[in-house]
Amino acid sequence: MHNLIEFLKNHFHWIVFLLLESAGAILFFQFNDYQASVWFTSANEFTATLDKVYSDLASYVSLGKVNRDLTARNIMLQRQVTQLREILESEGEDSLALDEKQRRALDGFRLIPATVTSNSITKVNNFIVIDRGEADGIRSEMGVVSGGGIVGIVFLTGPHYSLVMPVLNSKSRISCRIRGHRFFGYLGWDGGNPLVATLSDVPRYARFKVGDYVETSGYSSVFPPGLFVGRIINIGNSSDGLSFRVKVHLSTDFANLRDVCVIANPAKPEIDSLQVRAQEMEQPEQ
Repeated sequence: MHNLIEFLKNHFHWIVFLLLESAGAILFFQFNDYQASVWFTSANEFTATLDKVYSDLASYVSLGKVNRDLTARNIMLQRQVTQLREILESEGEDSLALDEKQRRALDGFRLIPATVTSNSITKVNNFIVIDRGEADGIRSEMGVVSGGGIVGIVFLTGPHYSLVMPVLNSKSRISCRIRGHRFFGYLGWDGGNPLVATLSDVPRYARFKVGDYVETSGYSSVFPPGLFVGRIINIGNSSDGLSFRVKVHLSTDFANLRDVCVIANPAKPEIDSLQVRAQEMEQPEQ
């Protein structure tokens, strides 16, 4: 209380000045219609500007969630288109039967949205860090995709972050097929151009052309079939001449990668367990 009294004594003249100025402004605008209208118009414009700035900030903050939702939706649409195309090619059925097969084909796959926090494209073995980890259900060897196409496979996991081995890593090998032909090979990266990868081990009897699409084959528990990978831009031979080496223009823009989804397949642990058992059975007894 003593400090307040001292403050009022020391600044009494300024307080009186501000009170008189405020009273004068109120009387001025209250008894002068023109000045009052100018004041209220300016005040309304200022308020509207603040509201717009707040609205723009709120919209910007929500863009991250919107992008994640769109990424997940785009991935699911890719999967649906592939399944519908395969069903229509294999047999003609009524729409209810198609809907039921489509629903069964999508069962078991869950998309976990994530954001890229660290990325590189200039090294021989690049890695990506995402902001989801074991606490979010992420496990090693889960597939990672973006709205544009496949990204890579989860390599290591922590409680809240994970390390992803992308296509742009010399050790990455992902089973892919040529859309509409069912010829498949393994997608790898030779370094250099971050937009071009190589599909190797494509059989010599395969018939396809430049411009054909490449997608995931589904021959593993990591990626479901039909996820977009890119388009063929060049067809060459392997060093031994026994297979094709196909250059693929990747659909994923790794230089501007931000929103991704991790694909969780609940059936994967069972599949992995069967594979481990099969390997153990193949080992000779000592």
